Amino acid sequence: MKKTGFKLAVAAALIVVTLICGTAVVLGAGASGPVGEGLVAPMAKGGPVGRLAVAGPWVEASDPDDLGVRDGWPSGTFAGSLVSVPHVANAERITGAAGVAAYRGGIAWYRTTLTAPRTASYALRFESVHHVATVWLDGREIGTHTGAYLPFELRLRLREGVPHTLVVRADFRYPTRQKRDGWHRTWFNYGGINREVTLRPLARSELEAPAVRTRLYHGAAVVDVDVVVHNRAKTTRTLRVRGALRRGRVTVPLRFPPARVGPGDEQRVTTRAVVEHPALWAPGSPSLYALRLAVPGGGAWKDSVGLREVSRDGGKLMLNGARLRLHGASIHEDADGDGDGLSAADMDAVVRELKAIGANATRAQHALSPPLLERLDRAGIMVWQGVGPVDAPGAWTSSTPALAHAARERVRVSVRQEQLHPSVIAWNLVNEIAGNGHDASQVAYVSDMARELHREDPGRIVAVDLWGPHPPTVPGAIYRDVDAVALTNYIGWYEGADESRSAIASRLHDTTLGFARTFKGKVLLVSEFGAEANASNPTDTPGGYAYQSWLLRRHIATYRALPQLSGMLVWNLKDFGVAPTFAGGSIASVIPSIHIERGLNTKGLFDYAGRPKPAAAAVRTAFLKLGTGVG
Repeated sequence: MKKTGFKLAVAAALIVVTLICGTAVVLGAGASGPVGEGLVAPMAKGGPVGRLAVAGPWVEASDPDDLGVRDGWPSGTFAGSLVSVPHVANAERITGAAGVAAYRGGIAWYRTTLTAPRTASYALRFESVHHVATVWLDGREIGTHTGAYLPFELRLRLREGVPHTLVVRADFRYPTRQKRDGWHRTWFNYGGINREVTLRPLARSELEAPAVRTRLYHGAAVVDVDVVVHNRAKTTRTLRVRGALRRGRVTVPLRFPPARVGPGDEQRVTTRAVVEHPALWAPGSPSLYALRLAVPGGGAWKDSVGLREVSRDGGKLMLNGARLRLHGASIHEDADGDGDGLSAADMDAVVRELKAIGANATRAQHALSPPLLERLDRAGIMVWQGVGPVDAPGAWTSSTPALAHAARERVRVSVRQEQLHPSVIAWNLVNEIAGNGHDASQVAYVSDMARELHREDPGRIVAVDLWGPHPPTVPGAIYRDVDAVALTNYIGWYEGADESRSAIASRLHDTTLGFARTFKGKVLLVSEFGAEANASNPTDTPGGYAYQSWLLRRHIATYRALPQLSGMLVWNLKDFGVAPTFAGGSIASVIPSIHIERGLNTKGLFDYAGRPKPAAAAVRTAFLKLGTGVG
């Protein structure tokens, strides 16, 4: 059979999938029936119509000596354990230290039997494989992809009733190499198929990457809706997208102009609708509308969307025309026993814990999974979303032309994946800039992407994170095009933990006020503050529970009193796994007697098992005074 190779860029050049197709083509469903039959997975409810979960059962096997390819494993000839996807191969229940060997990573192979529910062209979509994915079908390599928390698709022709063997190799070795290649491991080096896998039949026309943007005008919502329409036919066609926004008995039709699209080409189409007396999305009242888009006789998309206007008034962050101040805690997708492959119960726990502390917002350093974002949409919890490369404080590894290109594409893919979610209110481009940037390449990256995001997604603000111990005296060009600057402020922990409480309070006030003066006119946020806490330290000393509670109360009171600030986010909602070599960072030099739990970052308000620390109640009491944060 003749093989033809070609490259398919899914949403961006960073995600390049090599496909090899033949005449007798491929794929399909669950091991004992149609795709997704009898299986439970945290599958996103929104998206293209007709998606099916490929959750399992899968067979998973470890390949510690990297002999699988040599031994014929791409054809599925390996034994292993039955698992369901999402699955993380090195996630174990831990109560203290995570193993060095597990952090160094390994190779996990996954196999399942698929049978197409009908003969058609299909898209097999992986929301994330950690870290380097290679995919085979019936022993033939059909695609590769690098980078976790980013989706990729394989598009193939499938035949009804023909069982096929799907094999995925996840290589998550060498965290140091990952860091060098622009994939910094700031927490634990998990590996596997860590998000959902889905299969959907492809129509002659497909809809992709819809977006909704809202502006308020005299009590009405002016809603712009756009979507990419793709012509999969071999001839030029005129495609007409139709749609509607619905809530209760209210239906607002969406009428798009016809698009003349060439064979294999795509075109973005846009329409505008006016919603009178809209039910707006906001913390405390997260109203949602049902969005439905379709090309008659072609593809369709359904989702839930929120109508809300995010803007800035000088240094004020605004939501629906009212002043907005954020309060909450950052999250990592890390659950005991599941790692970053969160189950539906794990995601529910994240939302429940955020509500328990009275949060109206959260922050994540990488693009969150679609089903978790759907939960945050419904809960009315806003997201300060990191979309760029994550580096150690002050570092920037994406300095070569190839890595700089990958950094930009990473932003584009993440934004395209998440832009329909009303909970996401900000795109954060950089984690902890030192001074005015690491080098010229970092400055160029921030400037380029800030301008692009303002053009492509004007309904959100663009931000960067500033490393608190190394602020600039005068802001440089790296801050020129962003709307917001978020400060990491560890006064009382990495800075001044050995000082008196009155000295800490004074230093905290002066540092935060200096930050506000330096960046006057920008939306300002304190995006990280906190302290580790575990039972092995005396409760009233740094590292103890009572000290953590006091320090968080002190920070919150300081920020609440400064009207220049638009929010505060505790680091972190919950303890999470880190490199086993992590020993608390510089705190050990400040407090030599402190006990740090190796393998865990214990700055959480909840411990790794989900039990609340005393600080959870302290933060909740402080946050209750802030209400919904709107107005």
